[in-house]
Parts: sequence; C-alpha cells; structure tokens
Amino acid sequence: MANSEKIEFKGALGDMLAARLDLPEGDVRAYALFAHCFTCTKDIFAASRIAERLTAHGIAVLRFDFTGLGASEGEFANTNFTSNVGDLVAAADYMRQTLAAPKMLIGHSLGGAAVLAAAPQIDEVKAVCTIGAPADPGHVANNFGDDVRRIEAEGEAKITLVGRPFRIKKQFLDDIRAQKLSDIVAHLGRALLIFHSPVDNVVGIDNAQEIYLAAKHPKSFVSLDDADHLLSRRADAIYCANVIAAWAERYLSASPETADDIEVPAIDGAVVVQETGNGRFSNAISVGGRHMLRADEPLSVGGNDSGPTPYDFLLAGLGACKSMTMRMYAERKGWPLKRAMVTLRHEKIHAEDCEACETATGKIDRIETEISLNGDLSEAQRQKIFKIAERCPVHQTLKHEISLTATLKE
Repeated sequence: MANSEKIEFKGALGDMLAARLDLPEGDVRAYALFAHCFTCTKDIFAASRIAERLTAHGIAVLRFDFTGLGASEGEFANTNFTSNVGDLVAAADYMRQTLAAPKMLIGHSLGGAAVLAAAPQIDEVKAVCTIGAPADPGHVANNFGDDVRRIEAEGEAKITLVGRPFRIKKQFLDDIRAQKLSDIVAHLGRALLIFHSPVDNVVGIDNAQEIYLAAKHPKSFVSLDDADHLLSRRADAIYCANVIAAWAERYLSASPETADDIEVPAIDGAVVVQETGNGRFSNAISVGGRHMLRADEPLSVGGNDSGPTPYDFLLAGLGACKSMTMRMYAERKGWPLKRAMVTLRHEKIHAEDCEACETATGKIDRIETEISLNGDLSEAQRQKIFKIAERCPVHQTLKHEISLTATLKE
C-alpha cells in the first residue's frame, strides 16, 4: 500500500470523526467506503487488511470510526443504527466534496447492515458488499444477553462487550427494532455481493440467506468456508478483498459513456453543454451538432477525469487560434513554415506580481504561451510569425472587453 492518510470529517451528530484514506500507488480506479463492525474501529484487522489489499487493485478506501468509537469524537451511548447510517452518508458527502464519491460500499457485520441502509442515499454507489452481516439490525441485541431487560427497565445500562464497557440506552434498542432492512434490500438497485461463513457463531449463515433472497439481481454469494466472524486470519481478509476487486470490475471499471452516447441537442451555430450524469462534473458538448466533445475535472477534485477541464478548453481554443493564424500568415507570405506548435499554461497569480497589469490587488489569471516554429525560416520570418500569433481572434477577444449575458430558460 503506497499511501495511508489520516483525515477527519463531521459526522451525522456533528462530532468530528477520525478516518483513514488508503490510496493505491498508481491511479485511483474508484473509491470505496468501508463500515466496521459493531463496537469495532476502522483499524480492526478485517478493515485494515481488506483496504490494504484493495489498493493493490487500484481501489482507494476510506474507513472511519463511527461516532463515539475509536478516535472519533462523540458519546457512543447517544448513537444508534440510524446515526451510523448517517455517519456513512456524511462520509460519502465528504468524499464527494474533497475526493470523489464512493462507487462501492463495504460493510462488516452490523456495518454490513448499515451500508445496505445507506446505499439508496448515495446516488453514485454502483456496488455494495457485506461481510457477515445480519439481515435484521435488531440481531445485535443478542450480544446484550440478560442486560436487555435491565436496559429496558432502567432506560440505560453499562454492559461489557468484547472485554470493554459500553453504555447502551433504550433508544438504541428501539431504533434497531424499528429498522425494516428487508424492504431496503428488495429495492436496493445496486449490485450486491454477500460474504458469510457457514461457521460464523456470532451472526448465523441464515442471515446471508435472508439478505440474498430479499435482494434482486445482480446479486452474488460467496462462502467464507471456515473463517471466523471477525476475519481474524489475514488470509481470509485478503481472499475477501481479491474477490471484491474481481467481482466489482464490471461495476467500477466499465467503460464510461462516450460523448457520442449522450443525446445533446444539435443547434446550428451554437455550442450546447449538457451534464452526462456520469460523475459529478462530466459534461457532453455538442458543437453545432457536428462535433461531440467531453469536459470533466480531475479525480483530485471529485471528477472522473473523462475529458479536458473548462480551462483546458480555453487554452486549447487560444492555442488552436494562434496556430491557425500563424499558418494562414506563413502561407500568404509564401514562407516555408513546416509545423507550428503552441504550448499554453494557466495559473492564478497575485496582481502585484504583474508589472504590466492595470489591476493592483487580488489575483489575476496568467496564460503563458510558448511557440515553436519548425521550417527553413530566417530569424526575421520567425519573429514576424511569432508576433502575428498575438493578433489571432481569440487572443484579441480575451484582451478586450467581453459582454456576457445569460437567460434562464423555462
């Protein structure tokens, strides 16, 4: 694993949640969001090992501590299944704003039930994976034993789970009993992969059957043979990750729609830009109906990197105009220009750093242009061709006043 970063974001109850982002060495194929088991943390072996292995397949993984657990802020006693689902949605929102929205959700044990409940609230999710998940969130109350009566009678009770004390309130019991997960699974609308061990003595294998029968295709089930509930053996976690990566290939790495697949109105003499719905920023562009292009943003800012950015198009238009103008001028003069190349870069700079600019404060846009001329040209001819590039129409448009108008169509 090339990179693991500590980050934090605000959870459903307003507390700051501790998270870790595991990144592959090369390009990110897709982002996944991992939900840990009940009273566990993001650093449990199952979570860390699966995330580590997925990065080897080009999948970045965000795993976090639910409110009140691990390094996250908040009071565990005030949380419940609904707040866990809210934390997952908050994590997806954070990813959408700073990285890219998750295309896959992975949940372990009660975290598996949580990702099933959260998936319909995260539009970008294409695939959902559960590991040892209960079909009914109320199953977790089995861990409380006789303390259930005390919690109901007294309103709350301190109980011991996996060797640690936790305060459980009656509202937690009421919340998990009110969940109707089967209805959500039946209308999930995402590809579903279910892992479960037939010897799981914490969440029985019948739970996997119930989830599988409730779900609609595409759905798959993988038996984890003799694995324990927590996937404490490294080999079991690695096996899960490898199967997840292979199974998700068709859902995460499917060829993105080309601009030609999007029906954009063809309006003569106009450029029409329309969202494709494939990612946050992807747009299809129709130039008079004759040329179809694609615009997008890089993965680093939440795009799919399926096309040039708007500023890339601006530079491309300016560079193409300069190249065409130089070609026309050389041909008119009969000069032996073999090939012209224009390299452009855009950046924001402080106005005070530009001595020739009228603006004195704030930041301004700077476009740097480098021109290469290939051919048997004299130095005088090279200088003339170089100077004429600044007289290209797009260059002149950018230099002079531009009237921008807009109307909102009903």
